[in-house]
Amino acid sequence: MPKILFIGDVVAEPGRRTLSALLPKLREEHEPDFVVVNGENAAGGMGISPKTADEIFDLGVDVITLGNHTYRHREVYAYLDSGKPIIRCANQHSSNPGKGSVVVEAKGGSLRLGVINLIGQFGLDNDGNPFDVADRLVREMSGDADLILVDFHAELTSEKVTMGWFLDGRVTAVVGTHTHVPTADARVLPEGTAYCTDVGMTGSRAGVIGVVKEAIITKLRTGMPQRFDSASGDEHLMGVLIEADRNGTATSITQLIVPLEA
Repeated sequence: MPKILFIGDVVAEPGRRTLSALLPKLREEHEPDFVVVNGENAAGGMGISPKTADEIFDLGVDVITLGNHTYRHREVYAYLDSGKPIIRCANQHSSNPGKGSVVVEAKGGSLRLGVINLIGQFGLDNDGNPFDVADRLVREMSGDADLILVDFHAELTSEKVTMGWFLDGRVTAVVGTHTHVPTADARVLPEGTAYCTDVGMTGSRAGVIGVVKEAIITKLRTGMPQRFDSASGDEHLMGVLIEADRNGTATSITQLIVPLEA
């Protein structure tokens, strides 16, 4: 039974440290065929750099997905076009660096995973309807991949739920990222697509979605600009483990919320 381990938004150094410490244990315990990590906050809490991307790939990660902070660090632009399996949201402007989907092979080449990255329409920068782009990419990828996973990086729970229903039976999994707070609705939809509105984040729960809590409290009380430093302490890895059959139909999805001390 093929398995995909998907890990939610890695936030800054605490998230990278947590990923580094816990991923080998999860790999040993669950024996996933593929590991996909959302890394759009891996560098300093916003964006990703070539150095932090390489650090994640060095852990044996197969694909890195991104989000609205993809272009925060200019030095990553060329890296996104380097051929590495790191993808930005497919419905960002077509002229932007990077690509929005990728197909990777498991060790031995007997299994292929297609990964599609999309961004929501509400409150985030995009240049295309994610449903239209998803429809096109799934059709294009269906002959090249045995399994297809969609990372939908979006604000609205309703938009994410809608994407799950839209792609039910057409992809192996639709998983939500961006809000950093895990939702309690992981399930396999009726036509065989594993779904979770938001898998959560990998990093510190001692702050506000990865940021030092005092800065956010002051910002929301006064409206004045604050420096958003990354929080530390109470680190957790959050994600989902998806099992499927060889036809790409999901059979189970299990939520993972693992403390660093585990």
